[in-house]
Amino acid sequence: MSGVLHTIEAAGRLSPARLDSRHVRHLDALQQGFIFIDGRGRLTGCTKPARSLLGPLAPPQLTSRALLRALAAASGQGRRRIVRELRRAVALGQPAGFEVALRGRSIAVTAHAVPEEGWTVTLDDVSARLAAEANSAELARLDPLTGLANRLLLRERLAAAMEQLDRTGEPCAVLLIDLDRFKPINDTLGHPVGDALLVKVADRLRSAVRPSDTVARLGGDEFVVIQAGTADPEAVSALARRLVDLLARTYLIDGQLLTIGASVGAALAPRDGLDPDHLLKNVDLALYRAKMDGRGTFRFFEPEMDARMQARRRLELDMRQALARREFVLHYQPQLNLLNQRLTGCEALLRWRHPERGMVSPADFIPLAEEIGLIVPIGEWVIRQACRDAASWPGSASVAVNVSPAQFKSERLAETIMSALATSGLAPNRLEIEITEGVLLQESERTLKTLHRLRAMGLRVSMDDFGTGYSSLSYLRSFPFDKIKIDRSFVKDLSVKADGDAIIRAIAGLGKSLGMTTVAEGVETEDQMRRIRAEGCTDVQGYLVSRPVPVEQIHALLSR
Repeated sequence: MSGVLHTIEAAGRLSPARLDSRHVRHLDALQQGFIFIDGRGRLTGCTKPARSLLGPLAPPQLTSRALLRALAAASGQGRRRIVRELRRAVALGQPAGFEVALRGRSIAVTAHAVPEEGWTVTLDDVSARLAAEANSAELARLDPLTGLANRLLLRERLAAAMEQLDRTGEPCAVLLIDLDRFKPINDTLGHPVGDALLVKVADRLRSAVRPSDTVARLGGDEFVVIQAGTADPEAVSALARRLVDLLARTYLIDGQLLTIGASVGAALAPRDGLDPDHLLKNVDLALYRAKMDGRGTFRFFEPEMDARMQARRRLELDMRQALARREFVLHYQPQLNLLNQRLTGCEALLRWRHPERGMVSPADFIPLAEEIGLIVPIGEWVIRQACRDAASWPGSASVAVNVSPAQFKSERLAETIMSALATSGLAPNRLEIEITEGVLLQESERTLKTLHRLRAMGLRVSMDDFGTGYSSLSYLRSFPFDKIKIDRSFVKDLSVKADGDAIIRAIAGLGKSLGMTTVAEGVETEDQMRRIRAEGCTDVQGYLVSRPVPVEQIHALLSR
């Protein structure tokens, strides 16, 4: 064995002139093939593995010249180039190597020059290694869960489509698919169920497209389809509708029936972009629009989407600096008690006084703040500022602050409130927290625990926009609210719908029986005020009492 190892180690520098039968015998036992050529170009040895690898290129009377010609032909590089490589290797004292294809196999040929002695040529079958590398490269371009193309292969296919468009004018379409309601399933039923659902989604996507199309998974619950050879809006619309319908059908996973949906954005090349990055950016904007329009639908990219998104980004950048620049202010809208005709408190309403835009509507910036996560620090500022302002109000007037679902997810909410009360000196029973049904929809056990903690601190808690959610009544049973606020839409309906009075009466009666105050929002006319009083509401809020006013004016209103 040691003789074989010694021969392997020395094979590259073995002198062809001193080659003997012992060396050849050891080398015949190896998988690699060895050929020896002396300094005068004569072939002095060829091992059995070498002849086996060479096959028809190794006749019994093999000559070095014939071998060189055969290898050059098999490599496709040409004899002259190989000779140049060999001469260069000799000059540098380095081996020269190239690959040849022989009988469906890839053979690595390495020639070692032995100074003034000749050449040692090594033949190595690398077919298995190259196949493994090719397989590994292919797997690196596939999503391991679904077997679809991954982000890397998607970009390669999209780049190829753009090259085809440039070369032949052949268009293509890109569709970006985002699953609706997937996250709650993944979070509540676990990742194995979520993964199984993604696999079924991938199967449905494959079934909906042509063999020439590409289906890819970007990661998470986002997928992409490249529809080759078409930029016809009707054909793309048909595919998008098919995908929305197909993905919304019920899935059976581990004995459970699951239902999700899909939103789709579409962009066409060359109309919407001539390079992969531009096209993907525009299709993302189209998807964003589809989700904003209610999900479960599709939208084509339109140029004004980019303009709107640029405006949104500028607004986001400005809003990120607004807190530091003290551009946010609070206005207050009083609430009137109908029994004693006194203003009992105010609701704090956030306003943004932009140095260039002027007063920015809350409808424009609050949803964006919630989407990008700024609502938590902004909400903390609102709580602190409202407590500071209300601490100087006369009597026992209270201040109501809206708290978003995102703030309830933050573990700092109770600590922030305690800190704001301690710093301002405001009595806890003068601070009211308003929540919507959206707060109670998420992590109800944890949310109820937080609400009970706030109640234990002495705060009052009210349900805002009562009656607009499908389970508002069930929430009244799960937590003893101090106040329910009747949504302004019911007040508005008093003058246009016959059942308007009955709804107000029912909510007011429910509040009375549960010991809760009922506040009607959006009261703007004397007729609305009269009818609301008649139906038993205890408080009102709206333009008829007062518009939201800056803090400088609220003190005078409350004193009066």
